[in-house]
Amino acid sequence: MSYVKAILAPSDNPDSFGFAMREKRFQIFEQLINRNFASDKVIHVLDVGGTAYFWKDKNLVKEGKLKVTLLNLEKEIGVPKEMESIAGDATDLSMFEDGQFDLVFSNSVIEHLYTWENQQKMAKECVRVAKKYFIQTPNKHFFIEAHYAIPFIQYVPKKLTYKVLTKTKLSRLRKWKPQDAQQYLDEIRLINKKEMKRLFPKATIYKEKMMGMTKSFTAHNMD
Repeated sequence: MSYVKAILAPSDNPDSFGFAMREKRFQIFEQLINRNFASDKVIHVLDVGGTAYFWKDKNLVKEGKLKVTLLNLEKEIGVPKEMESIAGDATDLSMFEDGQFDLVFSNSVIEHLYTWENQQKMAKECVRVAKKYFIQTPNKHFFIEAHYAIPFIQYVPKKLTYKVLTKTKLSRLRKWKPQDAQQYLDEIRLINKKEMKRLFPKATIYKEKMMGMTKSFTAHNMD
């Protein structure tokens, strides 16, 4: 795959830069797991917005180290036995008790909640229901916008972005369906470093680098 195609490809493509960055991020996560939990402990993880696809090949899951509960808008059917899937709302985890999980994990979800108020609700709930957390989101100011793979388009008015997405193939070499483009434009609110610190004031902010620039932030309390 060419350099350009590797950048444009979605992160679930094993040849994409997004996939490589996600795997590197998971290596950091594994190191923090080993540092924070006893080797013989089964760790109960709530993945807010996650899918079985993300976890199914991870050794921590296959070896029984992690028991993962997936929470998404719709219940996922046919998940592996090491996982459970339930329907729920990231901004309201009232179905769970305080500290019910050992760890909350979330990957590129908190920017999909429409408003700053909803992002605050999700952050508060993630901190409440688990002793530890590992929450990642793309950097608002990274030069390539994470969802459309177009440089600096996050600074363009949404009406113009809609036209670019639906009338051209600049975004991932394809034209978006109008309803998909509008849905993303409505729901995505990118987060900067200052806001990430406000959402998780007690967290360490891990900066994921690409070409010397910060591509994403991960807030965690696993030092």
